[in-house]
Amino acid sequence: MKTNHRIALIPGDGIGAEVLPPAQQVLDVLGRRHGFSLSYTSYDWSCERYLREGAMMPADGIDQLRDKDAILLGAVGYPGVPDHVSLWGLLIPIRRSFRQYVNLRPVRVFAGIDSPVRGARPGEVDLVVVRENVEGEYSEIGGRLNQGTAEELAVQESVFTRAGVTRVADYAFSLAARRRGKLTSATKSNGIIHTMPFWDELIAERAAEHPGVTWDQEHIDALAAKFVLDPARFDVVVASNLFGDILSDLAAAVAGSIGVAPAANLNPEGEFPSMFEPVHGSAPDIAGQGIANPLGAIWSAAMMLDHLGHPAAARDITDAIASVLAKTDTRTRDLGGTATTTEFTDRLIELL
Repeated sequence: MKTNHRIALIPGDGIGAEVLPPAQQVLDVLGRRHGFSLSYTSYDWSCERYLREGAMMPADGIDQLRDKDAILLGAVGYPGVPDHVSLWGLLIPIRRSFRQYVNLRPVRVFAGIDSPVRGARPGEVDLVVVRENVEGEYSEIGGRLNQGTAEELAVQESVFTRAGVTRVADYAFSLAARRRGKLTSATKSNGIIHTMPFWDELIAERAAEHPGVTWDQEHIDALAAKFVLDPARFDVVVASNLFGDILSDLAAAVAGSIGVAPAANLNPEGEFPSMFEPVHGSAPDIAGQGIANPLGAIWSAAMMLDHLGHPAAARDITDAIASVLAKTDTRTRDLGGTATTTEFTDRLIELL
């Protein structure tokens, strides 16, 4: 029987609504080729909805998503709506309710894209940042006192649990074992006295269970510098929520454009739907002009297919991405070209 996957679409704001249709087109092409289908349900959850109704999504939003096989998100963010409203009103509740504790961000320097970093050459830079996605520095514990006075203060607590660090470490070590067998752990245990030594201890514990993987650890400041100076040395990098967030955006910039970068918010056990999204934001400065780069969304869709059990279809997409960049001069403006979103998508589908 032909497999059908139920996909929730959340276009969001700005160019989010412009990059999801290209991703759908590519998904449907691959479905016909590989013998599966996808049925889509679209949700208008966004900052514009927040301005109209006072909430990014309805009170039963999580329940509406629960029976889906995966979630494909465009982008959120809108002028006049603080970023913490969009994040804590939509993305973080989805990540935490569905235990999407792995944020997976692959980074490649493709032939045909000039990296701003001299040493970042095509075929040599191919790494994955595995970011802990539901605890760490992005906790809800804390508060503010004496607001508006000279004694005002803010307290933000980081939360690191044995279970949380262990499961993301195991995922990262297993991924490294399937790749080049190298793992780097991001830390700051020389300056953060409690949580980071705890992180280091647990990474070392889990390393003993994965003897086939060579590993080391780097302080986050030195690691950021090495991402720029020698990005080809890295294979899998595992990091806490904050450190992984920063490193993955830096790595995407090293690769030439954040518009290309994908992300997956994974519940590896498959008990709940996972969510896939391009790293770029809603880009209100170019929204509505039809010039957004759809590659981040398309590559995220490939990651979704791989998660859903279609690795060959996912490879078809990444191979086509590599081909359109290496073998044609079709580029969107962020990559130095003049192609519209539609023109770029059409060319990619021709190669598929």
